[in-house]
Amino acid sequence: MSNAMRTFGDRLRGIHAATIVPMTPDFQIDEPKLAMHLALVASTPGINGLLVNGHAGENFVLSLAEKQRVVELARRHAPKDCLIVSGVNHESSLEAAREAATLEQAGADGLLVFPPNSWALSHADDCVIEHHRRIRDATTVPLMLYAAPVGAGAMAYAPPLLERLVADPRFAAIKEGSWEVATYEQNLRLIHKLRPEFVVLGSGDEHLLTSYLVGSAGSQVSLACVVPELVVSLWNAAEAGDWEQARAAHEKLYPLAVAIYRDAPGGRATVRLKACLKLLGRLSCDAVRPPQTPATPNEVQALDQALRIAGAL
Repeated sequence: MSNAMRTFGDRLRGIHAATIVPMTPDFQIDEPKLAMHLALVASTPGINGLLVNGHAGENFVLSLAEKQRVVELARRHAPKDCLIVSGVNHESSLEAAREAATLEQAGADGLLVFPPNSWALSHADDCVIEHHRRIRDATTVPLMLYAAPVGAGAMAYAPPLLERLVADPRFAAIKEGSWEVATYEQNLRLIHKLRPEFVVLGSGDEHLLTSYLVGSAGSQVSLACVVPELVVSLWNAAEAGDWEQARAAHEKLYPLAVAIYRDAPGGRATVRLKACLKLLGRLSCDAVRPPQTPATPNEVQALDQALRIAGAL
């Protein structure tokens, strides 16, 4: 079936890679390296799309012009049938709406609305609805919700708020990043009771196997920008109901997921993803914009070991 015939929801099935943004040593975007990264990941068999301007893509430290450029380069260098979703991340709802409209114009097929970081402290539910409404009214493409990790406190949407968000027909899918199996299943069941067609993407990199067992339409994950073939093999085995094969893929992936996402200190995933790509010879410079600091020798050693277990090195 041609892309024109397939819905946004159909095209979201399977594995979508959340990509990084290569930087020069003085923290400018390295456009040739970014183009190569996008093309290489997107052309991997079984990668159905890209999530650009996500957390892995350093979306909170890029300017709007830079985010726009990332979408343009993804559009130009990814295969024609590759689904491109861009994150929208701004503390101000007015700026988020302007960003969303600009990224749609730049060629994004859909937009993923990230909760502003200030919501981790506290917020009224009506603020969340208002933020999403402003973005909705500024755009025409399909929109996605983001379920933040339960560890992010008030940023994660409680069931009554999630119900209100899912009720808006412009929202078609959710990147479910609760990062906790019980909450994932609770949200999945709630959403499917309200809207059976709503696409739920189990996207906690550390528990993809359990998400697939519980039920998932696919994933948008940054693990897939480092070891895309392995993440695809896990998904394909799960889709086929071959849980022994899925378990084997999970065993290879698990140490890498821990080394990137779980090992203390937290919030270092982007630094570690870039360090992995450098170890794999796909990046010459693994600079990350401040306030992030470079990967430590201990981090690099743990990642090297995990990449060997994953069969990537």
